Amino acid sequence: MQSEQRNFILAIVLSGLILFGWSTLASRWFPPANPPVTKVQGGKTTPLPAPGAPPPVTAQAAKQSRDTVLAASPRLPIRNAKVSGSLNLKGARIDDLMLTSYQETVAKNSPNVRLLSPQGAPQSYFASFDWMGTGVAVPNADTVWTADKAELTPASPVTLRWDNGQGQLFILKIAVDDQYMFTVDQRVANTSGAPVVLRPYSVVNRAEKPADPDNWIAHIGPMMAVGGSVNYDIDYHYLTATEVGFWDRIFGTKAVPGVNSASGVGGWLGFGDKYWLTALAPQGNPRIDAAFRADAGSFQADVVRAPVTVAPGRAAAVVTHFFAGAKQINVLDGYEADLKIPLFGKAIDWGWFEIFEKPLFHYLHWLSGIIGNFGLAIMALTLTVRGLMFPIAQKQFQSMAAMRIVQPKMKAIQDRHKDDKARQQQEIMQLYKTEKINPLAGCLPVFIQMPIFFALYKVLMLTIEMRHQPFVGWIQDLSVPDPLTPVNLFGLLPFTPPHIIAIGVLPIILGVTMYIQFKLNPPPPDPVQAQMFSIMPWVLMFVMAPFAAGLQLYWATSNILTIAQQKWLYSRYPGLKNSPAAPTVA
Repeated sequence: MQSEQRNFILAIVLSGLILFGWSTLASRWFPPANPPVTKVQGGKTTPLPAPGAPPPVTAQAAKQSRDTVLAASPRLPIRNAKVSGSLNLKGARIDDLMLTSYQETVAKNSPNVRLLSPQGAPQSYFASFDWMGTGVAVPNADTVWTADKAELTPASPVTLRWDNGQGQLFILKIAVDDQYMFTVDQRVANTSGAPVVLRPYSVVNRAEKPADPDNWIAHIGPMMAVGGSVNYDIDYHYLTATEVGFWDRIFGTKAVPGVNSASGVGGWLGFGDKYWLTALAPQGNPRIDAAFRADAGSFQADVVRAPVTVAPGRAAAVVTHFFAGAKQINVLDGYEADLKIPLFGKAIDWGWFEIFEKPLFHYLHWLSGIIGNFGLAIMALTLTVRGLMFPIAQKQFQSMAAMRIVQPKMKAIQDRHKDDKARQQQEIMQLYKTEKINPLAGCLPVFIQMPIFFALYKVLMLTIEMRHQPFVGWIQDLSVPDPLTPVNLFGLLPFTPPHIIAIGVLPIILGVTMYIQFKLNPPPPDPVQAQMFSIMPWVLMFVMAPFAAGLQLYWATSNILTIAQQKWLYSRYPGLKNSPAAPTVA
């Protein structure tokens, strides 16, 4: 029926509006609530003066090779099962770190992912832990610390010391676990005859923006969760101003007041890339002042503690956790639970559909562990979804059969009240009620499957567990588009086709299976609708081409199962095959 075709189209349109329009609505419903802390002068964002603010960010030094910079300062090796690198004893900076479980590409000789680099080297990125004080000599970037160990490992924490010569001894006890978390214990002992007032703070500084672009589906850049709630303008959710990216909202010429700082009890802040994260999280959830700052040469995230007064003969200490590693779901959730870091699992941008996405991820991850191939796990997931939806599809066909039976009665009503549309609709609705027919039954499978489809899309886009997962043959990474395209004769011609026409094998299979689905059903009575449905598979083939191959595999597998399901249901309801109202199994 035409009404059923319209319902199907309406379901797709409404689902799209729900999925893609929420970010715009959220900006109107949840405006920024933090007090303004920045101003823009001459096109540059300038922090307003704040009591006890850390020293301003300094421009990065001229870039040299990483090896040259590493050799220019005394260092202490860092090593565990997941990371390797070194601690800079000049400035006590954690500024050299590689992730040994991850490579930059799927190539066999690909180097490990480098997360942190020293100041002055390409892609400078580091963390430091310092003190502020008036009338007290405090350590700085040029301070050379003394270490009590030759290496930092999970079994061998390191203690760094520096004496300012004025009666204050500064101590840093640094530990690393077997994953990605450093724990830094900042201490100061006062052996002078007078009390001193100091304020501890910690910093993450990076010289360049993340390589991955920020978009509405996944936030890339500055992240903050302070005071038991998440700042939606900064952290991991949707854009609040669609014309301005997150990075520009915090640091750029279009910076919006009130979104680059927060004060509260407990929390964390840092920088998130698509798969990587650096974050500072004070232990014990004390009251903190957290802020993002910028200078011509770098970007900074800092956490400032309350001032402490250290009496003569006494000492003071604060502890900060520093995460530097991969955004693995179980690892982040584990730190949130074990170290009591609030909302730490939200460093992954699950968004508003987390209720679907997380269970889907865990089930898919479990399947891949059993089957041993992530692509086959996606196919098994598809089979599960289709199995769960089979009773709904069967009900849909039964409803369509009932609709076909009442067609003559509906036609009689339409002829009898062709000049009174209101009366016509009233009697048709009464007919539905009498015959116990649900005219929207055809939309239900679509509405059920859309959240699953979108959840799988986000799982493939966001979770590092899916990164570089192979399937078969040419598909060595299901988190990126299908790389093989007939446009260049599947790689035989030495050129890379433009992105818009680089249609891979999986999108082609997707288009073909959608077309077969269309051909299995009689054309709609409306010629315009028939033409639209005949073109739709090829349009969606181009639309889906840039999406992750895993998502294309899911949809193509779903189409194949749907075709088999349609044939079986047609065998049970043979009258539907010859009906112009024959439904499509969603």
